[in-house]
Amino acid sequence: MSELVLASGSPQRRAILTTLGVEHRVVVPGVDELTDGDPVAVAVQNALLKARAVARDQPAGTLILGSDTVIVDRTADAPRAVGKPADAAEAATMLRRWSGDGHHVASSAAVVRAGGPDGADEVLLADAALTLVRFRALSDDDVAWYVGTGEWEGRAGGYAIQLRGALLVDGIEGDWWTVVGLPVGLIVRAVPGLLRS
Repeated sequence: MSELVLASGSPQRRAILTTLGVEHRVVVPGVDELTDGDPVAVAVQNALLKARAVARDQPAGTLILGSDTVIVDRTADAPRAVGKPADAAEAATMLRRWSGDGHHVASSAAVVRAGGPDGADEVLLADAALTLVRFRALSDDDVAWYVGTGEWEGRAGGYAIQLRGALLVDGIEGDWWTVVGLPVGLIVRAVPGLLRS
């Protein structure tokens, strides 16, 4: 496999690749992410935007991995993406919303092979995986404790399942890595050698 470039500034995605022993380097893409439309489709488009933006400046043959993660709230008339809480009060509201209920987390992946200055980029993958996360019923003390940890900061949906947020979760259906921020199972099926250093 060619060199892998992670087109993301996410420390979670970098940590996933490091945990899996995947050699990579990071290039943070300078793109304006899309926000309107079906949340899963938007996540896929954002991953592709990131990968293609980074591919423009890479040598031919370089593999670029872009990704995006959203929580899908299906309680409204149309599914909508839930972003990162702006403050502690909004984080608490999100946790109360998830309490005793399930929600889907969608993580997208786009893998692009750079074509170099004179060639077109080749898209090897542009898709998303969904994982259902079920929260246990949370007490006011649970919510206050978790908000007090500060882990909600910078986290879509207001929690981090790979950290103390795991104590809020009753179970999941799907790929745990998808909830953390990278659809590892999807990538392995679509581009089998990508995550093997």
